[in-house]
Amino acid sequence: MRVARWSARHPWRAIVGWLVFVALCLGAGSAVGMNSAKTADYRVGEAGRAEALAADAHLERRAAEQVLISSRSGGALDEGAARAAAGDLADRMRRLTEVAGVADPLLSEDRRILMVEVSLKGEERDAKDKVDALVAETSAVQKGHPGLLLEETGSPSVSKGVDQQRSDDLALSEAITLPVTLLTLLVVFGSVTMAGVPLLLALSSIAAAVGLSMVVSHVSPDAGVGTNVILMIGLAVGVDYTLFYLKREREERARSGGRLSSEALVELAAATSGRAVVVSGMAVVASTATLYLASDVIFSSLATGTIVVVLVAVASSLTALPALLVKLGRRAERRALRRAERGKPARRVRGESGGGRVWSALLRPAARHPLATLCVSVLALLALAVPLAGLKITEMSRDTHSRDIPAMRVYDRLNEAFPEQRVTHQVVVRADASRSGEVGAALREVAERADADPLFTGASRIRTATDDRTHTLELKVPYLGNSDEAYGSLDRLRDDFLPATVGRITGAEYGVSGDVARYADYPAHQNAKLPLVLVALLLVTFAMTVYAFRSVVLGLLGVALNLLSAAAALGLLVLVFQGTWAEGLLDFDSTGSIGSRVPLFLFVILFGLSMDYQVFVVSRIREAVLAGTPTRRAVLDGIRSSASVVTSAAVVMTTVFASFVFLHIIEMKQIGFVLAAAVLIDAFVVRVMVLPAAMLLLGEASWWPSRPGRRSASAAEKRASSRPAVDVR
Repeated sequence: MRVARWSARHPWRAIVGWLVFVALCLGAGSAVGMNSAKTADYRVGEAGRAEALAADAHLERRAAEQVLISSRSGGALDEGAARAAAGDLADRMRRLTEVAGVADPLLSEDRRILMVEVSLKGEERDAKDKVDALVAETSAVQKGHPGLLLEETGSPSVSKGVDQQRSDDLALSEAITLPVTLLTLLVVFGSVTMAGVPLLLALSSIAAAVGLSMVVSHVSPDAGVGTNVILMIGLAVGVDYTLFYLKREREERARSGGRLSSEALVELAAATSGRAVVVSGMAVVASTATLYLASDVIFSSLATGTIVVVLVAVASSLTALPALLVKLGRRAERRALRRAERGKPARRVRGESGGGRVWSALLRPAARHPLATLCVSVLALLALAVPLAGLKITEMSRDTHSRDIPAMRVYDRLNEAFPEQRVTHQVVVRADASRSGEVGAALREVAERADADPLFTGASRIRTATDDRTHTLELKVPYLGNSDEAYGSLDRLRDDFLPATVGRITGAEYGVSGDVARYADYPAHQNAKLPLVLVALLLVTFAMTVYAFRSVVLGLLGVALNLLSAAAALGLLVLVFQGTWAEGLLDFDSTGSIGSRVPLFLFVILFGLSMDYQVFVVSRIREAVLAGTPTRRAVLDGIRSSASVVTSAAVVMTTVFASFVFLHIIEMKQIGFVLAAAVLIDAFVVRVMVLPAAMLLLGEASWWPSRPGRRSASAAEKRASSRPAVDVR
């Protein structure tokens, strides 16, 4: 209230101060730049340990690009011309400072494609920034050999293509979200000016958060998803927080009938909705912070982006928003005065009238039959959660990327022409230098076993570090990285071959790395961290609810409702994305699984966002109870009076999240879908059916151990005798 009071009394200072703050954030971010996560930051599990051992000995696998040379006509390859082009390409590539080496050309079994592999220097995560130089040389060779077709692919070019596609998708998402959000706000407020305030504040909050995230990335590295989550969460909560505050100010303005100044109205809004915004914002921050317990750079990046943008959005609602409301209020007062001087009637301020017929109808089941409504609603949500029993979590591999990326189409041709190049396992062993001979013999035995196994191609390579302490063995697998055979070959190595060979050497450290090992170890790592994060999340949600409402019962109820809505949304996600029936409808190719990051991200973000609705709705109920209204009537009045703003907020959030369903990246599609579904379930089922039914059944026990109703018992009796009952028929 003190912050809002200062902003209301010094509106121009507050507005200019906010704009300066946004500019400083952007300037500071641009000055220090983004600190992107390095390859070492992504290492988890056995694969991560093996990669660290190899990197310490300078035996790590390098990022590589593959250039395919074929006949432009699609017919037989002129091998002489192809090898001449390959030689020209190799000479050009070796002159690049980005290139570590060029392998000898490899001819496909059908003799239709010649492949040249180029390995790059430096960090694996930085390789995509070096692709342009290689592509330029490939294009130059293409011009010199017009009868041939040269196509380039590889992890770096695929990553670059994914980044470009993500950027294009986000632009499309914004093009969908912003107009729909503005239209929703126009319907709510009936004024272009008032509708523009939430949107402009949200966009300015996003800009400031992007700049701050660059600064914070030097403490917690960015995994490339921070900006995505800032855009997604920033627009949702930025509009919601402003909406809560603004709607309360207009409600108080309509109720006062011009008797209160704009400054007084802003202070009233700050004391009610302003407090709810701060509490819900802190709840989102606290719940999101539990993602750090996952010990994963991607989740840490998601948490950092969310926390930064939520804090900035809360700050904007406490500083710039009260100032803007005062300026707009004074303008409205001047207009009203001029109309009065002309003898014209004052314009009616659109406020909250206590809910309309639609919400009366929606609340009728809970009001008349709370037990039946509660049972039916809970059973319906549990039915939606049933598919969750078949949840299959996998790491979304390179093979799941959209084929709209040119490098992915070339990648498919590479896999078809050179199946032996599809997957590479790297076995890393570190032991005392005196045991170098034993390690070498053991790795050769592993290679012999793999040669006799149909899961492997038989091709192998052993490398030894200069200090003779670290050895690596590379084995090829002729199956795609997301296939059962590829995972089977990894299990064969880890469970059979290595324990029987290298595992017998005293003091030897060993492990298997590579793409498949990463795909296997990451979900396992997340599954191990999931119980810790969920327990912390439940405790944080409970503590924040108890703090906000001084009620243990509401704390337990909030946790139960959040679990129920999250489970229902996740069950719906499994039903849609693990099957194939919705592929055409939502434009995706089912992997038969859910991305490993989606469930945990859903639980954490949904628990935080659900607090928006819970804090806002229950605050209105508690406010009425403290004023002496009986709990039953306070519940119905509170939900009806907040119905409009909750509906508007849910529409905005759903629009933002649903726009991500149009993205090409399957994991982002899943996140957008499940968050949109969760918001709809939470706003229109949990808060309209389950919450009121539960609170009506609990009655005064809802507030245990506090007893807010007893503080104003005499006032409640007077109000109950003078005010009409709520009609929910």
